Amino acid sequence: MEITRRRLLSALAAAGLLAVVPRGPAVAAASAEGRARLLANTVDVFAGTTASNGRPETAGRLAAIDRAARANLKAMDDAAEGELFAGLALGTDEANLNTAYRRLYEIALATSAPTPGTTTGLHGDTAVRRRVVDGLEWLHERYYGDQTKGYYGNWFHWEIGLSQHISKTLVLLADEVRAYRPELVRTYVASMDAYLRNGTDGDVDLDSRFHTGANLADITTNRILQGALLGADGDARIRKALVDQLTVFVTIDPYHLSHGVTDGHYADGSFIQHASVAYTGSYGKGLLSRVVQTLKVLEGTGFAHGGELVPTVFGWVRDGFAPVIFEGWMMEIVKGRAVSRTDSGYTDVAVVAEAAVDLSSLADGAAAAALKGYVKHLRATSRAPLDPARFVSPVSIVRHADIVADDSVVPADLNPAARSVAFNAMDKTVHRRPGYAFALARSSDRISKYEYMNGENLMPWFQGEGAHFLYLTGQDQTQAYGVDYYTTVSPYGLAGVTAPVERRRTVPEAYGKPYYDNPGHPLHFTSSSESQNTYVYFPRGTARHSGGAVLGAYGTAAMVQSSDVAHRDRKLLPDDFLVYRGASATKSWFLFDDEIVVLAAGVGDVEGGGSGDGSGGGSGGRAVTTTVDARIADPGDRVTLAGARADGSAWSGPGTADLRWLRYANATRNISVGYVFLDAPPVRVTLDRVTRSRRTVRTANADTAVTRSVFGVTVEGAAGARPAHLAYALLPNATAEEVRGYGEGKGGSRDSRGPRGPLRVLANSTRLQAVAHSGLGLTGVNSFTAGRHETAGLRIDGPASVLVRASERRGGTTSVAVSDPTMGRDTVTVLLRGRRLRQVSADRGVRVSAAPGGTRVEADTYHAYGRSFTVTLRD
Repeated sequence: MEITRRRLLSALAAAGLLAVVPRGPAVAAASAEGRARLLANTVDVFAGTTASNGRPETAGRLAAIDRAARANLKAMDDAAEGELFAGLALGTDEANLNTAYRRLYEIALATSAPTPGTTTGLHGDTAVRRRVVDGLEWLHERYYGDQTKGYYGNWFHWEIGLSQHISKTLVLLADEVRAYRPELVRTYVASMDAYLRNGTDGDVDLDSRFHTGANLADITTNRILQGALLGADGDARIRKALVDQLTVFVTIDPYHLSHGVTDGHYADGSFIQHASVAYTGSYGKGLLSRVVQTLKVLEGTGFAHGGELVPTVFGWVRDGFAPVIFEGWMMEIVKGRAVSRTDSGYTDVAVVAEAAVDLSSLADGAAAAALKGYVKHLRATSRAPLDPARFVSPVSIVRHADIVADDSVVPADLNPAARSVAFNAMDKTVHRRPGYAFALARSSDRISKYEYMNGENLMPWFQGEGAHFLYLTGQDQTQAYGVDYYTTVSPYGLAGVTAPVERRRTVPEAYGKPYYDNPGHPLHFTSSSESQNTYVYFPRGTARHSGGAVLGAYGTAAMVQSSDVAHRDRKLLPDDFLVYRGASATKSWFLFDDEIVVLAAGVGDVEGGGSGDGSGGGSGGRAVTTTVDARIADPGDRVTLAGARADGSAWSGPGTADLRWLRYANATRNISVGYVFLDAPPVRVTLDRVTRSRRTVRTANADTAVTRSVFGVTVEGAAGARPAHLAYALLPNATAEEVRGYGEGKGGSRDSRGPRGPLRVLANSTRLQAVAHSGLGLTGVNSFTAGRHETAGLRIDGPASVLVRASERRGGTTSVAVSDPTMGRDTVTVLLRGRRLRQVSADRGVRVSAAPGGTRVEADTYHAYGRSFTVTLRD
């Protein structure tokens, strides 16, 4: 334990965070006052103050608090013998026990929320407050205190969820508990410690895979509140919890992990939870909300200098959250299993907005101004009205209202309108332009293909196989994506995905329960075992190649599609464990202004073809489908499909044809997408009316039937066919004339890879993929194999992602961006053939030198984790 402690202190010192937690005699002398302030701050955060609750903007939130409390009290009134709340069976279902504690918290909250000018509320009602205290004691005696009967089901409830409700309830009723049942605090704290079974001696264990990231923030916040309730005996608990929580503020260095933890924020803005799941939009927002609340709780207590942490959290919002939020919608690529929930991406962003509101009150100067501008930006651009009444804190509601009313605050995104972001640490890419945002989900041997758990996201198999989301400006994204997209679009036909033609079974279908249960097997499969995580909940791929480069506002991404680890390890797994082999494909995406160009090679069903899983070679014999795009619309929307065949004749769909271009238009929503087929066999275009239940994707969803018009563009490969290649471009918001212009571009036939407008495919194989955009003077290249690769006046050694933009005028500049998509190379070298160029500027780690035939650019990619290195050159 001492070694672990030293490592922790060393990491915090290196990050400059140790000074956040003050020490010394002065701190001890002020601790009683600090504890009192901490408890009062907590009540203010969750229940509001007399000042905040007297504002009209908080009326909706206060009414909701009151309604919930009265409904819960009614359920207590109606409870039968042996029940605390009517109809809520306890003793075998930990979720029901969590509900019981949540309901007690909601009642306590209503008694603690000031309601100025109202005499009919529950605020200060001693009888009700004592009823809650009695409820706490009743639950402890019957269902919580006996350690031999507890800890069944989901570990999260026992170590986090229950403790959250209990700790906050005890804080809200601290005075009442002290007067009425003074022993209750220590009784509960002892039990909460005992239930921290993935910890050590009832405390946090930073080496535990359960005590990381958002989970760690939740646990330590609970322990901070518990310490304040314990009086002087709790000071050490508070300080220990604070030091533990500080680890979530340390940027993850994948080459020097602290406690082996990969969960948290990375230098490129990525956020990971569960060791390998891209999770900004779910656990990430939970962590953001928790740490901002904790900073508010600690304000003025003397236990921490929270102001020193504000710049770090501001960086999370700017670099991690803002890029994945489009017009108030949280992108699907960072939500894990939460994509199957009926709460929309707009609801997710409300959590981020509240955190930004509160963070702006803690920040100074430019950061505070930027956060306020971002809050206004979210409100102004969201297609669904932001409802501050859903904020947790009444105080936050008032702050939000003040920001909105402040004419000096100008709405502004935290990111430029044109930006390309390579979140290579979590295998995701976001490309933004005025009018659209393109989000891409990749996977690798580092990052999970998907997340399934607890009956959520039942059909996730291809969500990390190059699935993309094209968000168009001005559209209500609930009509384009969200739970209804996953409900009505086939899981094998998600936009951008190459999948084998087969039927897979969900986990409940295969095993009769939400997980695979086989504790007697050497891999010890239980509901929360590491084997369950590895092979069932969030399996990784088996190929290393997944990354991309960014040059200014332009980008490229690349991925080698692979089977998952279960297929690789199938000989180690039980005989009844379902194993599926994926399709094979090598893919690139080139991200320009008006076009997203996609290249795919080696597309087929090849055993071990490009998979990197060591499973051998040979054809698997299955048919394979590549989905160019899939979009949904309301059945009543006016959707038209028009295009041109390869011979130039007009075409209207649906149907199958050898197309040169296609345009999807929804006149009802005023949106359109163009498709230019640069090199493709005949494509199948569908427009089907689909009705399915939302329970299809999540067992806890209501059995609500959803009907959507589902548009799909697919390229189909026959069973046993040779691996194929294809190239196409997506044109967001393109008019018919603009799409037609690409289709009528100069150059030969598609077979000779002639240009389509400004686009030209230079190479498309499993070794090398490259595209040139003549209008931008931009060339994008992804190389996938060892050895030298030659294209467009470039020589690239080994696997790399490269972007080159050259000015046509003599004496102009040439800009180059290079990255290592394998994350494992020491250097990447690119030779620019032609006249020798001199360095104007370069990132650290880039060397420029003259070489026979041109100019050599060498980037030190050792331990760069996919970061782009850029250099500007001149004649």
